[in-house]
Amino acid sequence: MEPVAALNESAAPSPWLPGRGGNASLALASRPPSPPAINPWDVMLCVSGTAIACENAIVVAIICYSPSLRTPMFVLIGSLATADLLAGLGLILNFVFQYVIHSETVSLITVGFLVASFTASVSSLLAITVDRYLSLYNALTYYSERTMLCIHTMLVGTWGVSLCFGLLPVLGWNCLNDYAACSIVRPLTKSNVTLLSASFFLIFIIMLHLYIEICKIVCRHAHQIALQQHFLTASHYVATKKGVSTLAIILGTFGASWLPFAIYCVVGDPDYPSVYTYATLLPATYNSMINPIIYAYRNQEIQRSMWVLFCGCFQSKVSFRSRSPSDV
Repeated sequence: MEPVAALNESAAPSPWLPGRGGNASLALASRPPSPPAINPWDVMLCVSGTAIACENAIVVAIICYSPSLRTPMFVLIGSLATADLLAGLGLILNFVFQYVIHSETVSLITVGFLVASFTASVSSLLAITVDRYLSLYNALTYYSERTMLCIHTMLVGTWGVSLCFGLLPVLGWNCLNDYAACSIVRPLTKSNVTLLSASFFLIFIIMLHLYIEICKIVCRHAHQIALQQHFLTASHYVATKKGVSTLAIILGTFGASWLPFAIYCVVGDPDYPSVYTYATLLPATYNSMINPIIYAYRNQEIQRSMWVLFCGCFQSKVSFRSRSPSDV
């Protein structure tokens, strides 16, 4: 899913705003040059983008700085952090361009940049889910060259598809000259956002299925351990329960962030008040803010690298437990 942030009612005369009704309409050169009123929703999106960019820039720096973080799991986490970093920068640039530079070309490029970034973010989440499933399903061969080839293939597919989606509005699939074709996120057309929403629903269903399979594998492993030891220890029960709970939190956070916006993109109308779009779009951006906390900062290898990178005073007495990709 790929939101854009030019959706305000009283803001600058941006070349891509919701039209008619109580919303702002297209007004490129018809208004007298005057300082535009800043929409508080746009400010919140910009603040969200700033937080997203800062959080994920740290993750990207850590992964690039640490030679030990070159396993498939961290490559995918780096891809996710890079996509979210670009999404955060896109939200900041969109705010700046919306109130400073009033250009159709610049607006379309910003839209395409945001579409590509958020598509890459969601696709990277799917790639991480696939990786976690493979690390459990093919545990004995996970660290083989075949796994790295699979990871690189997923990365090429993720960023290739994202780039294609981002180029669509720039190359002409937009509604700047046809208001009737506009969606709730101008200048994207209704057919464009329908395609993006359908892609999100497909990814969500695949992730749901894979996480259910992961839960089955985790529970089966716990049962096998219990049979070997003739009983299920409290620690194994707690670990299994924690793993399943973590999976539920991961999928629940992802769904709660993106589902409202994806659904509204399909059922919404450009004549509806733009506050509805903002109210569903803003939580979607929060997913990129939460991702580094779930996938990076909780990982103890990254925590150890943060000690080295930022403190420069890593002490061996600080205990870190190595985690595997299957740790959830």
